[in-house]
Amino acid sequence: MVFKRLLGSLGVGGPTVDTALEPGPVRPGGELSGEVRLSGGGADFDIEHITLELVARVEAETDEDGPGERHGTLIFDRFVVGGGFRLAEGDSRTVPFTVRLPWETPLTELYGQDLGVVLGVHTELSVAGARDKGDLDPLTVGPLPVQEAILEAFGQLGFGFRSADLEYGRIGGTGQQLPFYQELELSPAPQYAHAVNELEVTFLATPGGMEVVLEADKRGGPFSAGHDALTRFTVAHDGIHHHDWTALVDGWVRELVDHRSSFVTHSSYGHGMYGHDAYGHDAYGHDAYGQESHGHRSGPGVGTAVAVGAAGLAVGVVGGLVAAEVVDEVGDFFEGDDEDGGDGGDGDDEGGED
Repeated sequence: MVFKRLLGSLGVGGPTVDTALEPGPVRPGGELSGEVRLSGGGADFDIEHITLELVARVEAETDEDGPGERHGTLIFDRFVVGGGFRLAEGDSRTVPFTVRLPWETPLTELYGQDLGVVLGVHTELSVAGARDKGDLDPLTVGPLPVQEAILEAFGQLGFGFRSADLEYGRIGGTGQQLPFYQELELSPAPQYAHAVNELEVTFLATPGGMEVVLEADKRGGPFSAGHDALTRFTVAHDGIHHHDWTALVDGWVRELVDHRSSFVTHSSYGHGMYGHDAYGHDAYGHDAYGQESHGHRSGPGVGTAVAVGAAGLAVGVVGGLVAAEVVDEVGDFFEGDDEDGGDGGDGDDEGGED
């Protein structure tokens, strides 16, 4: 029996796990449901914990071998959904679960089209003091209604979808919670092509609303170099049908294009330059506590906590915001390539276990 338990702790003759997620996409901040199906091994085993980990393939800037980007796997949330029971030899058990996704969970699809962002749910068993590598399943996340309305408005204005990626780092002056953020990269609409090379959209949702961060790679004039401009707006989750989103988003872009510095400006719907948004920020970048919010994005250097993994994502340039055909190269994310992990959203997350 002792030898059987030792083999089990090494993955030989131990229990097996299969996680089944409810079909269909979930939304940021929404509930993810499914069940963990356990099959007993060649001996009785004490199942101490059943843990679900949300993992993402992210990019990180690095100067280790010169300026560039590396890709790796990062755990950004963790849930204990069961445990504290004995699984008899050859027995089986099903453990249902419902967990809530972080509000900043990135989008993987829009109108059923894959955006090229890779998320997964990793199931880990703690069995008699050992950890089993468990199961890894793809996670599909669709947009919140307000996110969909904003992206639809960009499409109506003539912006085109280029790619989507996850960047390790933080955007200064925002309420960002996760250690990475999603960038939706758009080609400029014809009326802005003279001023902007590319527009990047980042959504930072919360239970009470959402920050929309826009960054433009601005074209330089005949006697000046181009530069990046960054600005932020806040919107609510409710009342989305009462707004002309096309006009609102067009106003955002015009303000961004006219922006002459990298300083963050704020507005909420149609509030004036001197009004405060839903989070208490004024147009000068100060929050309700008088703290200044600067518009910058920060990322790790050589000592990044994101482990280097497989090849990154490549999404084809398309006409229109949503691609009819999207080229998605996701490497071997769901085929054991995620051996090297990174620390996730809190200090208790452990990389390398997925």
